Amino acid sequence: MSQIGKKIIEIPKNATLDLSSDNKFTAKGPLGELSYTIMDGISLVIKDDTITISRKNDDKKYRELHGLTRSLIYNIIVGVCEGYKKELNLVGVGYTADASNKNFLILNLGFSHPIYFEKPDTIEFETPNTTTIIIKGADKQEVGEVSAKIRSLRKPEPYKGKGIKYSDEQVRRKAGKTVGA
Repeated sequence: MSQIGKKIIEIPKNATLDLSSDNKFTAKGPLGELSYTIMDGISLVIKDDTITISRKNDDKKYRELHGLTRSLIYNIIVGVCEGYKKELNLVGVGYTADASNKNFLILNLGFSHPIYFEKPDTIEFETPNTTTIIIKGADKQEVGEVSAKIRSLRKPEPYKGKGIKYSDEQVRRKAGKTVGA
């Protein structure tokens, strides 16, 4: 049996869960509402303050979906109750970020022009200082995608370490050219 799939999910007090007849799971919380359609062959039981997920049989397809479904539902519940965040750091002289505009994140990354990154509806940007960006949202996947798109605008390079990096990322540095012997 799936080691992840058989774990029981505890339901927080501030979450409202619903399972419709067409296998659509919906969770509402203080940070919003998210939903997921459960695949055929996977069953979900909401009892008291717990959720149990089981599968129809032990075919490879259902074993794969068992753990995946449990992880996605857990991420939805945590997302609507607590939310997710990623922190990006800008390393380089003159690299700045500004989230004061409601619709755009303005980035100066050493190009001849500033970059206006459009803010998705469900994501919030914070800039506690000019070289730090905090991306917050209820959907774990969307927070990860937005942070990856911002990072791809100027990935950290290995010689000086300049670029946009995750706060917990270690950039492997290379030695530059050595002066003659």
